[in-house]
Amino acid sequence: MADDQAELVVYQYAGCGTCRKALAWLRERQIPFNLIDITTRPPSVALLAEAHQQLGGFGRLFNTSGQSYRALGAATVKAMDRESALAALAADGRLVKRPFLVTPAGRILTGFRPEEWEGLLG
Repeated sequence: MADDQAELVVYQYAGCGTCRKALAWLRERQIPFNLIDITTRPPSVALLAEAHQQLGGFGRLFNTSGQSYRALGAATVKAMDRESALAALAADGRLVKRPFLVTPAGRILTGFRPEEWEGLLG
């Protein structure tokens, strides 16, 4: 999709089934979006900090079922302070729960829950 600031931004990983479902959902509804590969261009620390604030913590930011998370270990992640956690997420997009959606108004969602996306975008 075109790089347009007025569009939704979706950070995704092509091998992620949940991301494919989310993109199909957007296409079915003809909602334009800008697609970004989260593994090569993870969200910035500033954007992740905003997500942390909006989502009420790191519970919905970390991809706890991914290999990068398992390699770090849950105990290590839980011991991180806010700045270290944000830096880790920004350095390795595979740590970020996906898809990672940013609306033109700056609202952020992680994961794909159709009812939540419908409430925000419908």
